[in-house]
Amino acid sequence: MSPRPSIVSCLRCERGQASVELVGTLPAVLLVGLVVWQLALAGHAAWLCAHAARVAARAEAVHADPESAARSALPRSLRPGLTVERSGRTGAVRVEVAVPVPLDAVGSPARVGATVALEGA
Repeated sequence: MSPRPSIVSCLRCERGQASVELVGTLPAVLLVGLVVWQLALAGHAAWLCAHAARVAARAEAVHADPESAARSALPRSLRPGLTVERSGRTGAVRVEVAVPVPLDAVGSPARVGATVALEGA
């Protein structure tokens, strides 16, 4: 009959198990964090784009330059990807910006846009 292993020897054979599990799950946790951060950036860009579209539509209503108005309503980080389109018939203004990415090594493939037409303009 073989002797039963003591509790101390069982604990020794599992030494470092938590570290191995942490190293194994760390990439998944980082990936989830990056995805959540990217979604937050996309939502913020959409919010600011809608604001810039409202500012551009107000500028269009008073016969000012909607592109410069939209540019002034955006932070500098969103200005390079800005496009402003006017619809002369309806008075609507469409503003699009590139969604920023957490890692600047890759360009932003996604864009968000907003269209605003003022009533009675």
